[in-house]
Amino acid sequence: MGSLTELERTRLRWRARRGLLENDLIITRYLDAYETQLTDDDVDALAQLFELGDNDLLDLLLARKEPEGALDTPRVRTIIGQMREL
Repeated sequence: MGSLTELERTRLRWRARRGLLENDLIITRYLDAYETQLTDDDVDALAQLFELGDNDLLDLLLARKEPEGALDTPRVRTIIGQMREL
């Protein structure tokens, strides 16, 4: 499938809103940079990340932890890597 529709982008940004400002800032920067290029697989990986609690997500984004279990996939690792670089 091609790029996300306007509605899908709006929904993704709404789901990306976090309680912790640090997470919000990192995710917003990521979406600003990559939103137009996201594939369905990317959106699925982001959805998995958004299921995490704020502190667990921040630990991943700040490289205090690495993805494990169901999160330890190449797509999730790529997205986390891109978020860490921004």
